[in-house]
Amino acid sequence: MKIYGYVRVSSTDQNEDRQIASMVEQNIPSAHIFIDKQSGKDFNRPRYKALTKKLKEGDLLYIKSIDRLGRNYEEIQNQWRILTKEKRIDIVVIDMPLLDTRINKNLMGTFIADLVLQILSFVAQSERENIKTRQAEGIISARARGVQFGRPIKKPPENFGILVKQWEHGKLTFEQILTQTGLKEATFYRRLREYRLMKRKK
Repeated sequence: MKIYGYVRVSSTDQNEDRQIASMVEQNIPSAHIFIDKQSGKDFNRPRYKALTKKLKEGDLLYIKSIDRLGRNYEEIQNQWRILTKEKRIDIVVIDMPLLDTRINKNLMGTFIADLVLQILSFVAQSERENIKTRQAEGIISARARGVQFGRPIKKPPENFGILVKQWEHGKLTFEQILTQTGLKEATFYRRLREYRLMKRKK
């Protein structure tokens, strides 16, 4: 039997130290701790895939919390089934002692573990959806207050109209007008369209 640990954080900005510390407390060799970092929308977990290829029947896997296995109810349930039923390994969820497949392997123990798993999976997905809802509401509220998101808009210089006339009359090359306006090509053309549209409206 080999012992492994799996750590996942949802973005490179999050710190995995707390999860790793939990693995070290279980005396898991550092070479057997697999760590994934990825954005919330990208769930391509290369280290988890590498881990599942190594797992053999009878091995033991530690995870800090049940939501490390997936982002939603269905994913968590599916991964638990693959690991325990297909791979036939044991899992210990450190934050939830009831989810320890090494103990109570009888029918009642299995029933309780499955029931706890379903409840926690549901809670994990509900919390994730609540966070997304709060984020969306926060963005709407911030936009209503005039907060701008994304890259700041690059404005043309005050003499943009004069520079455009000089360029149109051949007094400036395209490279020169880009240099003097401080704009990139795509941005220059956007500002030029806006400038010409504004002139037509006057």
